[in-house]
Amino acid sequence: MFVPPTAQALLDARKHLATADPALAALEAVTPPFEWRVSLGGFPGLLKMVVQQQVSLASAAAIWARVEAGLPEMTPEAVMAHEDVYLLSLGLSRPKARYARALAEAHVTGACDFDALPGLSDEAAIAALTAITGIGRWTAEVYLMFTQGRLDMFPGGDVALQEAMRWADRAQVRPTEKQAYQRAELWRPYRGVAAHLLWACYGAVKRREIAPF
Repeated sequence: MFVPPTAQALLDARKHLATADPALAALEAVTPPFEWRVSLGGFPGLLKMVVQQQVSLASAAAIWARVEAGLPEMTPEAVMAHEDVYLLSLGLSRPKARYARALAEAHVTGACDFDALPGLSDEAAIAALTAITGIGRWTAEVYLMFTQGRLDMFPGGDVALQEAMRWADRAQVRPTEKQAYQRAELWRPYRGVAAHLLWACYGAVKRREIAPF
């Protein structure tokens, strides 16, 4: 289990970002402190992200609870040992059952060594994960950020991030994924902290803890 960045490390990174980008500084000044998000790692963690894609939070929690109950030994071998009909009975859609099997097969065959991911560069780790059927760039980036504490990982396709970036730049429309990645270049080597800052700001506005931008 990795050790997430300390409160002081996040504060230092926030100060660096505010100095580097005056537009981001306006959000940073009013956004409450936040902790680094931590998620379940390894094969179970990535399977969980696949299972919970594109469904509501309530549905995701319910489906994952059924998967945990149906696969008490949450291993690639356990997934491979069951037919698709069993995975479907746990609440997975046909595409997600296929993705779960592809994920398990990648591990069993060695096509993707999950244990070796921490030793890879950001782009190499993303490439290894997105080579698996059903794993897109956003899933790979969020997984690596939340399970390995990669400070410069930035999921530019995240809609909440794009909306908070729109606020920062006082823009009429949200940036596209490509534009979001380009805009975030200014935040290296703390793009992951910038993402957390933007998420924290977005959440605080939605909860009406701070005024809208």
